[in-house]
Amino acid sequence: MKRLLIDTNVYSAFKTNSPDAVERFRQAERLFICATVHGELLAGFKCGSRGDKNTAELEESLDRPRVDYLTTDAATAEYYAEVFRALRGRGTPIPTNDMWIAASAMQHGLAVYTRDAHFRNVEGLITIVLE
Repeated sequence: MKRLLIDTNVYSAFKTNSPDAVERFRQAERLFICATVHGELLAGFKCGSRGDKNTAELEESLDRPRVDYLTTDAATAEYYAEVFRALRGRGTPIPTNDMWIAASAMQHGLAVYTRDAHFRNVEGLITIVLE
């Protein structure tokens, strides 16, 4: 898959030079970050000792030509509601933020690149799991 919505944990893996993450980022045609992942990253930065440096690096990453930012809108909310309903109906819930990430990916026809295998519980979602 050449169009990837990156999860928070994969951004972190890339920043710590995980060979698999670095290679997948290099090969991707486009990388996407959604508002939910952006918020998770900023929250983590604010709790750490290198918040300003990490925030500056993230903002630099968001300005790269191959990176697109996805906002949350009414269509995303509809996808979220469907993901929530389906997971609840099967008794396989995942964290709320991850349902929003899945909804964003589905809305835009993207694969989620993550370390969290529970994304595979979302029917119709393309998931690439960094092991």
